[in-house]
Amino acid sequence: MKKTLLLLILFIAQVFYAQSDCVTAIPLCGNSDISYTPSGHGNIEEELSANGCLGRDENYSVWYTFTIATSGTLSFTIDPNVNSDDYDFAVYGPTTNGCTSLNTNNTFVTPIRCNYAGRVPNGDTGLSMTIPPPGAPNGTGTAGNQGEWSPYMQVQAGETYYLIVDNFESSDDGFKLIWGGTATLSSAFNDPVLAPNPFIPPGIPAANPTDPSTVMVCGLPSQFNFTTLTPGIINGNNPNFLVTYHDNTNDVVTGEDPLTIATVNGTTTYYYRIRYFDPNNPNSAVNKCFISGKFKFVNASITGKNASIFACNNNGEGTGKFDLTTADVFTGPITKKYYPTLADLNADTNEITNPTDYVSAPTTIYVKLISAFGCTAIATITLTYHPVVALRDALMEECYIENDIMQAKFDLTTANVGAVAGQTKKFYKTLNDAKAETNPIGNSTAYLTTSTEVYVRVTNANQCYSIAKITLKVLPPVKSAVLKDKTICAEGKTTLDAGPGFDGYEWSTGATTQSINNAGIGVYWVKLKTGKCFTLQTVTIFASSQPVISSVDISNNTITVNASGGTPPYMYSIDGTNWQSTNTFSGLPRGDNKIFLKDFYNCTPVQITITVPNLINAITPNGDKINDEIDYSALSYKKNLVFIVYDRYGNKLYEANKMRDYKWDGTASGKKIPTGTYWYTISWNENDKNSTETKYSGWILLKNKE
Repeated sequence: MKKTLLLLILFIAQVFYAQSDCVTAIPLCGNSDISYTPSGHGNIEEELSANGCLGRDENYSVWYTFTIATSGTLSFTIDPNVNSDDYDFAVYGPTTNGCTSLNTNNTFVTPIRCNYAGRVPNGDTGLSMTIPPPGAPNGTGTAGNQGEWSPYMQVQAGETYYLIVDNFESSDDGFKLIWGGTATLSSAFNDPVLAPNPFIPPGIPAANPTDPSTVMVCGLPSQFNFTTLTPGIINGNNPNFLVTYHDNTNDVVTGEDPLTIATVNGTTTYYYRIRYFDPNNPNSAVNKCFISGKFKFVNASITGKNASIFACNNNGEGTGKFDLTTADVFTGPITKKYYPTLADLNADTNEITNPTDYVSAPTTIYVKLISAFGCTAIATITLTYHPVVALRDALMEECYIENDIMQAKFDLTTANVGAVAGQTKKFYKTLNDAKAETNPIGNSTAYLTTSTEVYVRVTNANQCYSIAKITLKVLPPVKSAVLKDKTICAEGKTTLDAGPGFDGYEWSTGATTQSINNAGIGVYWVKLKTGKCFTLQTVTIFASSQPVISSVDISNNTITVNASGGTPPYMYSIDGTNWQSTNTFSGLPRGDNKIFLKDFYNCTPVQITITVPNLINAITPNGDKINDEIDYSALSYKKNLVFIVYDRYGNKLYEANKMRDYKWDGTASGKKIPTGTYWYTISWNENDKNSTETKYSGWILLKNKE
């Protein structure tokens, strides 16, 4: 098993001689890394030349002692850091009584290995595994040297040896001691029972293993308790490993003047020394072993930066949602704890547990920064609002749609609620939906609705938003109150007037005036403009219905005209010039008479010709050919002519029709009837377009000869 001992022997102004003497030899414990600063030959100038190969004068020398843990072969190489140095050595032992059994009156016994070869090209010297030992194993004597190399040693467990290494050049360059062979050196540090874990240097290891590790502290110079490093260095190994701390290499070697709590700085190199002490065997060789390392302190204090972060005062709610973790209070990895007040920070109370979603009005938050090395700093975070999204409520008016005058189509995106940089807009039917961003209106550019209110949520580039109300007003049709359907004479013309108060007119005739003239019978429309809306209003000019002379009653030379249709009141005339409101005319001549009729509209009169029959009031059917009969055959050209005779009781006695040539001779049922007065009617339809029904009534005196 090979072990390498890095010995950095530094010669400095400090003078310390103890470890240059055999009695104060440095124990070697396996992979010990020892730094030492010898100067000269120590307190005692040992006599090494009488029985050995070294001269009496020690130069820069150091004594070591080691105990064998495992029997076997042992070799070593002394490798100078500078090849021009000339190292010599001697090995004494084994011994059970330390240096006492190795010398008498300061004259040392013969070493079992000794070599004082002069300067060699590569500077190496030591015990070689290729040179067999002289004589019996563990024999004495130095025979067998081959130049700078001596034979290896055959050693047994429990044996203790002393080694002196002397630099003939007296330089402070140092050397490496490399062990070889199958034997191992006694050391608690290599015992897997005592030290199952590696010993860990304090702080952060250096990139170069020969450089000190670095221990981070929160400010320099400062008081430091070195014992706080001990648990980390021991790393769970046996508690009998003891650690002391020193600020120079001499104290590391001797273990003197340990540091406990002291003011430290960033320029001094500090050392830790690990020694195992077996409480059950205080004199054990392993108790003499120690290993050491070095470290420096580095100022790891931190400084926080005050910062400001922004949130949205959405819709004027008075609070914003802040992500405190986004505040730039420190560069690099750090632990942050947030508090509402400085007093809370100092007392570690009321810590803010939701820093990524902190709801607050504008205020100042305090953050405690904790580094990986436990250093702390305080910073403030100012919470403030982004500029408010300023909106205004809007009114939108749109014209009704033709098929549903209660609805209109709105482009909500054009509502004048105010412009916002980088804005996005979403529209909602209710304020709650706008706040919750639920159920947005999908067809915002063509929103069909009755008069109502909707809400727009406007979000700016900072994701702040505000909500405005948009009142939607459907503009109903505005019709003319004076434009009405008219009835005129068929041949007439009239004026259509839509009335004042509109912003524009457009008639179906092409006219753009308030009214149009000379409008005849027909259907007209006009587009009436009110603001931006147009109302289409239709108006009809009807032809008046002509009145009709439905019948005429004639009694002697008086006629009564019966009218229907048209629009009363009626006006009557027998000459077309002179008009009367009554429908009776008297004193008319026998024969044809004209009758004129017009109604309320005073259109071209309706006229008919009425025949007033000759009046016969008496007949004497005695066969003398004079007044023997009533004869109305002269009216046979009339349509539907009928002549009927009634008694005084209204009983029909005789009907003179076409078959009877419209004549009556005073008989009924072929017999003469008694002398008396009888009533008769003559009815027919005039030969006009309306076949006016005409009825003539009268009486007749019948004188039958008895």
